[in-house]
Amino acid sequence: MSKNLPYSMKDVHYDNAKFRPRSFFKVITQSLFTSNIKRDCTSCSTGKFLLLLLIFGLMYAMLTHKSPIQSGIRTTEEYKSVNTSSRFGRFWRRKPPRLPPRLTPDEKVGNNSFNRGPKLTNVGSKWMDRQRDVKEAFIHAWSGYKKYAMGYDELQPLSKIGTDGLGGLGATVVDALDTAMIMSADDIVSEAGSWIETHLLDRISQKGQVNLFETTIRVLGGLLSAYHLSGGEQEMNPTAKGPRPIVYLDIAKKLADRLLTAFTSSPTPIPFSDVVLRDSTAHPAPDGLSSTSEVSTLQLEFNYLSTVSGDPKYSMEAMKVLEHLKTLPKVEGLVPIYISPHSGEFNGENIRLGSRGDSYYEYLIKVWLQQGTTHSSNLTYLHDMYEEAMKGVRHLLVRKSIPSGLVFVGELPYGSTGSYSPKMDHLVCFLPGTLALGATKGITKEKAMKDNLLTFEDLENLKLAEDLAKTCFEMYSVTSTGLSPEIAYFHTQEYYEGSLDGGNKSSEYLNDIIIKHADRHNLLRPETVESLFVLYRITEDPKYREWGWQIFEAFEKYTKVDSGGYTSLDDVTMLPPHRRDKMETFFLGETLKYLYLLFGDSSVIPLDQFVFNSEAHPFPIRGTI
Repeated sequence: MSKNLPYSMKDVHYDNAKFRPRSFFKVITQSLFTSNIKRDCTSCSTGKFLLLLLIFGLMYAMLTHKSPIQSGIRTTEEYKSVNTSSRFGRFWRRKPPRLPPRLTPDEKVGNNSFNRGPKLTNVGSKWMDRQRDVKEAFIHAWSGYKKYAMGYDELQPLSKIGTDGLGGLGATVVDALDTAMIMSADDIVSEAGSWIETHLLDRISQKGQVNLFETTIRVLGGLLSAYHLSGGEQEMNPTAKGPRPIVYLDIAKKLADRLLTAFTSSPTPIPFSDVVLRDSTAHPAPDGLSSTSEVSTLQLEFNYLSTVSGDPKYSMEAMKVLEHLKTLPKVEGLVPIYISPHSGEFNGENIRLGSRGDSYYEYLIKVWLQQGTTHSSNLTYLHDMYEEAMKGVRHLLVRKSIPSGLVFVGELPYGSTGSYSPKMDHLVCFLPGTLALGATKGITKEKAMKDNLLTFEDLENLKLAEDLAKTCFEMYSVTSTGLSPEIAYFHTQEYYEGSLDGGNKSSEYLNDIIIKHADRHNLLRPETVESLFVLYRITEDPKYREWGWQIFEAFEKYTKVDSGGYTSLDDVTMLPPHRRDKMETFFLGETLKYLYLLFGDSSVIPLDQFVFNSEAHPFPIRGTI
């Protein structure tokens, strides 16, 4: 005859994964009536007498002794009571206490209801502390800029002076403003906002030549993001610091009106590269060409300006560029890095996802995403162009290094029929984040899988994104400083140069990554931490946070300037590294912003409700806010 189970699962109850103990009486009665004692003792009269005697004895014990098990939490005195008064109970209790189901290590990590406790609190506290460290770094960077370069485009922290390399519009002020808003650095929001309200309009009307692309992504993008984050679309935000939101929008419109000259002056839909602000004129670059990435990285900003201003002219001019690019011949979706505003045609055959090519691919998917639930048939071409381009990247540009097999994206300097170059700019490290964003559209991978939203192409792109993020991180860890060079080459069957490693002799990838002397500088770039941020949000894998923290620590150790600010480096493979004396605006506008968001709660600027422009300025997706 089969034995009864030691306990029945239907009797087990849970409250927030805490075991609810059975009463003392239920333990004894279930022990008796679910065991062989019941059959054996009731088979004779002596047994029946003993059974009745036992029951009366137990009832007497219950009446004269308070049950020690009243709740899941006991005092020290109650524990003493348990040890003395329940000895009979433990003697008769044949069944083991019922415990919560055991979880595998993977289930323990994945099941939130079993992760609420000191361990999870400590993990959360760790990342809160690290996020606070990033905010302190931002305040330190701003303090140096404010003290030595307020109103200039950029700070030279070693020389303690300001410099204007971006047209003199105070680019650091505007680039840093929405970072300060996201971090709730209220003093900086007030200082930056006050400077913009007081000085920026005069600068726009008086300054000379600016680059259309750089001014759009940094200054126009920064103003528009500040407008949204300060409550502009709700027309009020009582907690916002700085000027009223309408101030940012009015200045943005006046700047954009002058920038539009680059579009209207060109004989084709491809805008000229440079604008003279004071007289609203525009002209091409000295060689007559525009960068493909520059002309195709204006649409998020001008589209959003049309949305909030109610004037469609901004969006109409910017979207003409993408509509025109749709008609041009491509190589498996890939395009050359130069285009002529005079002919409207691509120039040359150089194909790469680094400088002058990168954000063309980024904006294909982001401009499509920006439309949100209002996706219309006349914009699906952007998604189609993106999908085709990513297939081309996987087919023509992706290779693996030797001996350790790092996945990287190379270049085709002479087109698809020419030789392949295993060269990868740090700028290419935007791609892992873009691939992941394009795959899940900003929601988590877990949710996308659960809802069956991922195609085979999406899964391939996600895998490539994770592989490339690993490579981008190793470009940091392979060097002596733990900071990436501007450009890396990869050891392949066809290409190798000895004695050009990154200096970290303990790196597993020391012989895979080649760093030439001219490429060893670091400009405090954001692309890798941008991708780590996006991949963490989408995959929820904590390794991306850990990698980001290692990068931040290296920035702190080697680029921080005691008097204020952070500086770029000349050679990341040498210790101590020689410092270059420049703090790019994107260090405050992008690098520190992405690190702060990486270490924070995913509900802040969620990826299914915002798109970040190429300078990390977030714009709301239509229909989600």
